[in-house]
Parts: sequence; C-alpha cells; structure tokens
Amino acid sequence: MELVRLENVCKSYHPGEIDIPVLCQISLTIEQGEFVALMGASGSGKTTLMNILGCLDTPTTGNYWMEGEKVSELSIEQRADLRSQKLGFVFQNYNLLPRTTALDNAMLPLECAQNRISKNEMIDKAASLLERVHLADQIFKEPNQMSGGQQQRVAIARALVNSPKLLLADEPTGNLDSKTSSEIMQLFQELQAEGVTIILVTHDPEVARHARRIITIKDGKILEDIVSHEKQNLNDIKLSKTNVIGIYSKQNLKRNFLPWTLTTALNALHRNLFRSALTTLGIIIGISAVIAMMEVGQGSQTAVEKNIASMGANGILILPGVASSGGVTMGIGSTQTLTPEDSDEIAKHCRYISAVAPVIRARTQVIYGNRNWVPVYIHGTTPSFLAVRNWENLQEGVSFTERDVRNGSQVCLVGNTIVRELFRGHSPLGEEIRIQNVSFKVIGVLSRKGANMVGMDQDDIVLTPWTTLKYRVSGATLATVNQSIPTELDKAERINTLNQLYPGSRSLYPLPSPSELADTPQPIRFSTIDQIMVKAISPAVIPYTIQQINGLLRQRHRIQKGQEDDFSVRDMAEMMKTLASTTELIGSLLLAVAMISLIVGGVGIMNIMLVSVTERTREIGLRMAVGARPSLILHQFLVEAVVLCLVGGAMGVLVGRGTSMLVSLLLNWPTEVSYTAILSAVGVAVTVGLVFGYYPARKASRLVPIEALRHE
Repeated sequence: MELVRLENVCKSYHPGEIDIPVLCQISLTIEQGEFVALMGASGSGKTTLMNILGCLDTPTTGNYWMEGEKVSELSIEQRADLRSQKLGFVFQNYNLLPRTTALDNAMLPLECAQNRISKNEMIDKAASLLERVHLADQIFKEPNQMSGGQQQRVAIARALVNSPKLLLADEPTGNLDSKTSSEIMQLFQELQAEGVTIILVTHDPEVARHARRIITIKDGKILEDIVSHEKQNLNDIKLSKTNVIGIYSKQNLKRNFLPWTLTTALNALHRNLFRSALTTLGIIIGISAVIAMMEVGQGSQTAVEKNIASMGANGILILPGVASSGGVTMGIGSTQTLTPEDSDEIAKHCRYISAVAPVIRARTQVIYGNRNWVPVYIHGTTPSFLAVRNWENLQEGVSFTERDVRNGSQVCLVGNTIVRELFRGHSPLGEEIRIQNVSFKVIGVLSRKGANMVGMDQDDIVLTPWTTLKYRVSGATLATVNQSIPTELDKAERINTLNQLYPGSRSLYPLPSPSELADTPQPIRFSTIDQIMVKAISPAVIPYTIQQINGLLRQRHRIQKGQEDDFSVRDMAEMMKTLASTTELIGSLLLAVAMISLIVGGVGIMNIMLVSVTERTREIGLRMAVGARPSLILHQFLVEAVVLCLVGGAMGVLVGRGTSMLVSLLLNWPTEVSYTAILSAVGVAVTVGLVFGYYPARKASRLVPIEALRHE
C-alpha cells in the first residue's frame, strides 16, 4: 500500500539575490512498512528531502501525497495536525528539552496534539515506551544527567509515543558509539517488522545496510534506488516489555494536573526563576503604586466628604438681603428680611428636606468664674440645628428642646474648645456661664468636629435657644464684632434701649442715664433672624429644593415678578461637588503616574518575552515538529506572560496594601481600602500580560519549524 509519493519535487533557497537549488525533480514512492535509507554526502539534499517528507518544509515546486492526501496544498494548521497524527522524528542532536525529565520529553507530542488524551493515559504510553527502550530507571532524569545513547532512546520514545505511520530519523547514530548505534538500529528493525515505515537519513553505509531499500542522492537528484531482498535476522533483537518502571509504579505517577498550557508556562518560568522574578518586578512596582495611590486618594476624598458633612451635609444656607443707599451696597445682612416664620413655612411646605433651623448670631464674651473667652460662634437656634449639622450625638448631656425655645430658657450647649478654655477640660454639665451678664446653664457638650474647610474651629461654639439669645442678649442681628467692646456712641444705646424702635421720632420723656438703663433692662423683640439652615434628604434633590424655597420666600415676602430677591440661597452641595472633583482630579493624576509604572513594567515583560522567544527558538521548532499548532505556541507564550503579570499583580497588591498602611501609620494620612483598586489590579495585570505578551507570542507562533530547529 502506497504511503508516500513525490512527483517532480524541487527545492531552492534564496539567501540573497541568487537562487540555490537543493533538490531537483525528485520523484519516488514509498510503501507502507518499508525501511528506507537516504544516503548521500553532506550537502547532497537528503536532509532537505526528509524535512519535506516530514512537513517541516515545503517544496518550491512539485507535489507531495501521503496516504492519498495532497500535502503540498495543506495549510500550516493542517500540516501541524499531520505531523502530530502520522509522523515521528528522531533527530541527530536529540533535540530534548533541557531541565525536563525523560518522561515529560517523551510525552511532548501527546501534549501538543490537537485532540489530547488524559494526563494519566499520556503517562502510561510514555512510560511504556521508555521501558521498551531500556530507560525504565531513567524516567525522572533530565537530559544532562544521561548519556548520548540514553538521550537518543528518549528521542525515539518521543517519536513513537503518538503511534506514527512514518518515522523519520536524521543521522540517529551520528553522535553515538558503535555499540549504541547497533542497538538503535536493531530497535528500528523491530519497529519496521511491526509495520512502522522508517526513512533513515545517513551517510554511513554500515548504518544504511540495516535498511531494505537504499536511495542515494547526489547534487539534489536521485542517483540510484536499490531494494535489498536479503532476509533480516531479528532473533538477536531482545527488547524489554516489562510492565514495571524500575522501582516506580505507574500508579504513583497518576495525579491531578493543571491544564497543559499553564503547566508548560509554569515549567518554563521555573527554569528561569531569577529572570522571571526580575521581570515581575516592574509589574509589582506598577500595581503596588496603583493600589497605594488609589487608597490614599480614596481616603483623602472620604476625609473631604466627612469634613464637608461636619459643616452640614446636603446643606442649604438662606441669608437675608442686601441694602443699598446712594449707590453704596451695605453687604449681606444689612437689611433684615428673614423671620422665624419663614423657617416654619419652609419646613412645612418643602418636600425634600429633613431639617430646618433658624439661626441668630452673636459675637461677645463668655465668662465662667474668673476666666473669659470670645467664641468664634455664638448661635441662637432650635434643636433641629443639630440634625442639620449632623451633630445629634452629643459628647455629654442633652440638647435643649422646643419648649426651651418657646420659653426663652437660659440653657446652652458648648463645644470642646469652650470646655478646654473655660473649664480646663473638666465636665461643664450643670455649670453656669455668662453672656452679656445673662447666665446660661450648660446642659450638654457637643462632640468634637475639628476645623472646617477654611480652617475655622467648629468646636469653638455656644448654642442657645434663639429666643433667649435674641431677646435677652443680642437685640441686634448679624453681630460679627465683639459685642462686649461697645463704642462711645453705643454706650447709651446698646443697653436694651427702646430708642431705636422708631428712628427719627422725638422722645416724649427725658432720656434715662446709662446707669438707669442698666438697672431697668427692657427686652427688645425683633422678629428677624440672621439666617436659615436647611438640610436636604440627598444632594440629588438640592436643585429642586432650592427652587421650592425661592418660590415660597418670594411669595411670603410679596416680591413681584421682575424684582430682585431680598434673600440669597447658597448651596453647600456645590462646595462638596467642587472639592470632591478636585480630589478626584488629584487621584486621577496620581493614578496616571502609577499607570506609567505599569506601562514600564509591561515593556519590561515584552522585552523579556522577546528574549525568551529568541532563546527558546529551538524549543519552539521542536514543539512544532512534533505537532504543535501555531495557535498552541501563541497560547503558551501568552499564558506565560499572563502568569508573570498575575504573580506580579498578586505581590503588587500585597506591597500596595502594606505601603498604604505604612503611609497611614507613619504620616497619619487618611487611607481607605479600595477593593475596586484590588480587583482592577488583577484585570490590569491580565491585560498587561495579553497586550505586551501578544507580539512576542505571535512572533513565536509564526516561526518556520525547520528554521527554528536550525537556530543557533
């Protein structure tokens, strides 16, 4: 039965501008089960002919059939499948994978096959063949631990492991001594007797004598084709066929394995462990920089949001209008247009608010015993002020109530700064302080907030019912100066006088002296307030809430269409958005710097993978020779790149988390665990491996098998 047929096959090489013919008009037929020797001097073209027969090379012209299939018209992938299913190779220089056991070398064609069998079946077949070539006790040894004859036997076992129909041997005894050469040739004779077709390339007549057919090639042409009718004696061929692999049992070899491409990638990386570690260093630095930067940035953003929230989350501030006279604008608060009733109506009619608080402000001395202090804030308000400012959780005591507001009770809450300056850190609960000679009982201490975004101490504050501060202490609004230091003009006017109720009017009675006014204080009941603080249920509804407030206040203040508002509304959410966007911008800049490190790491991986492709060119050629498709080579190198990046990414996550913790511990910077950054790091690591590993992997997959095998 015809196995191989060549018709007018020619092969030329083009090293430069001149064509060099190697084979010329080769035509021959080889039957199933023949043992053929190709003889000729060096440079005669016999090895080139064998490469064409083994689908490692393609003819320039002519046709090649195997079992009736026209090989010369097959694609690269189809030729790879043909090598995997029907061909076996025994090379002169063995071509074994270094730092790989004899068992793994023998299994290589099975692992590269398109339709792979299970790992246990691979082990059984490879181990049985190693037994057959007398290497039962060498299966775990690497090539550098074996002699030349043993390495050649491993190569023969590898060539036979996929049960090929055609065995191609290129000078299989060229590097062996005479005794080992004789054993190898006896093995070939037995294989031929079992029905394996063998084509042997040699220039040694003694080796060629073992074949039944000798084809002599000279200058690229068939010089003679001689068939020997001498009957071969196989009585002396005694090959071991035991079922025991030395002292090892096959069952001990059967275990669960990772996918082949992953196993191959891990083995390749392990063989160059130090280089792999240096390669991952760039990824480790890049990923750790990303993690650390994102956690510091996210911690800073959270700190900013908390700081703004401490000033009044989702807050809306309503201020009175601006008065002008003679073209001179007096500033906000120069005309009083807001009333407590405005606050009540806003709370009643605006849907998307959670709290509303009117505010009266004062600035004067607070006295306790022989100590005094001028707080930054003295606010008269309602209990809802605590909800607006997210201050419901008091450090000590309780808040005043709506009843205290209605009754004008002389009670107050103080901040931590007041406790420190007036009470020297002792609990002030139950103690009394004086504001403008009015006594206030301390019933609660506010929790600590610290400085706000503009550096003002939020804990330097006294809160009282607004009615008490308005009618008993201040009597004026928007008092931003220290009211405890009156001017000469104010000495007779600031002490609870009724003179300013009707400006421009003449007094019906003699003006009382300052001492008489001090002895008989009269409360003044103005119905205006300094500002209204509103808390919306969420930042999303703030624009709509502002529209509602504007419409309601314009209606209450009887402002006609086209007239300017006598109030102004300020949105705290806008400040939060601005500061948050600034923080996000800084975080993005930090992330961009970290991404540069990732790109540098990716370039390092590409460089190392290119070096690896160059260094392992012969290995790639060997894998293709035993049947590996180009796509399989591509996947193998891609997996290696991705594994490198994943290992680097995992270590980068650990280093990044450690760096973030050190920054928080040593520098007291706010940091926050970013699970998004950690998950992104894994995705980025895989992406970097795929992107920067693709070009080297593609370059490896496009190598020509015979050129890769000849690479030095």
